[in-house]
Order: sequence, then structure tokens, then C-alpha cells
Amino acid sequence: MSILLNWDAAGEKLYETGVDRGVLFLYASTKVNDTNYANGVAWNGLTQVTQSPSGAESNPIYADNIKYLDLRSNEEFGATVEAYTYPDEFAECDGSAAVATGVYISQQARKKFGFTYRSRIGNDEDGDSHGYKIHLVYGCTAAPSEKAYQTVNDSPEAITFSWEVSTEPVPVGKINNVEYRPVAHLEIDSTKADSTKLTAFEEMLYGKAAEGQGGEATQPYMPLPADVIAHFDTNG
Repeated sequence: MSILLNWDAAGEKLYETGVDRGVLFLYASTKVNDTNYANGVAWNGLTQVTQSPSGAESNPIYADNIKYLDLRSNEEFGATVEAYTYPDEFAECDGSAAVATGVYISQQARKKFGFTYRSRIGNDEDGDSHGYKIHLVYGCTAAPSEKAYQTVNDSPEAITFSWEVSTEPVPVGKINNVEYRPVAHLEIDSTKADSTKLTAFEEMLYGKAAEGQGGEATQPYMPLPADVIAHFDTNG
């Protein structure tokens, strides 16, 4: 018997791992580069981002003594972000406000934000350097979280901060005559995206250093989903 399908071929044993290149984008009332997110700041110390989608639950409808149809509830995107530290700018998103130099009060209004991070793609030939995915998350708000301080002992550990993040999806609109629903999460796969367009996109997302004498740096910004799709669209 000759089987057409081939399992576990060399180079096709793929997996995902790691998290790095975190960037925070505070929500801004004034648009920057046609987006409502301020210039990005690096988020150091990310240890884990757990994606937690919810919804899309079955709601069966019965008629004529049979299952007539099956409706699905809207899907929502949530996440848990864990880190050893966070940017100063994130304090507003965590319900803190600076009332004097070095003095902060909590239980304040929580500011919306967007953020991005990168996960690695590995395979059996290249290890975890095979590629990566860039994740963009929009319309985020962070819930209060526990902070457990304990005495220093002979097995010291750094405190890990954790935030439950909920999202409000943002519009996508019509792309190539297809109307898409609003989204809160978008990802770009480096192993499939056009490399030239990917490089240009990363210069948008992470900023571009000044080149040559008199050159100007480009500040990092977070394009909206429709702009990201238009940038990578091979039909555009």
C-alpha cells in the first residue's frame, strides 16, 4: 500500500516557544500615525503571555423535533501577562497615578493600552531560530493583581507581577471584498510573510534608528489591523 500523506518529515516538526520583544502602547486621544496609540516603549522582563480566548459557545436551536441550527456566541480575546518588571508608563494602566516625585496612589482609573510581543517558531532542523510570530493586542485593560512580597532567605526569588487583560476589539472593515469582524488580536508569521514587508513593518513597530549624518529616527508606533493587513496584502 502506498500512502500519499507523510508525517514528521524533516524540517516539518514545528513548535512554538519563548516570549520576548514586548512593547507597550498607551491609548491616546490624539492620533499618532493614524492610530490611537502613543509611541511605544520597551517592556522588559516579560516571562509569559497566556492567551485566553472565551465565548464562541454553542447555543442550539430546536424546531420540528430536530436540531434546527446551532448559534455561536461572540468570541472575546483575553490574556494573562506575567513579568518581573514593567515600564513606568504602565502604572496608569495598573490604576496608579503619580501625585508627587516618587509618590504614587492606587485605585485610580485604568488607562487603555495596546501591546505587542514575539514568540519563536522552532523545528527539528533549525531549533528555535526557525522563525517567529509577532502578536499585536488591541483595546486592552488590565485588572488588579496580587503582589506577594516575602522575606529574603537562602532561596531568594524575584517577584513576578501578573495582570489579567481583557480587550475591546477594533474594526477591520472590508479587505479584498470580504467584510471582517472587529478583532483584538493579530499575528504575523515570519516564515510566511514577505521578508521585505516584514522588515519595514518591524521598523514601524519597534522604531528605526537614525542613519547617516542628519538622519532622523522613526518612533515606534502600533498600526491598526486594517493598516497591518494592507501592508502585507499581496493584492495591494
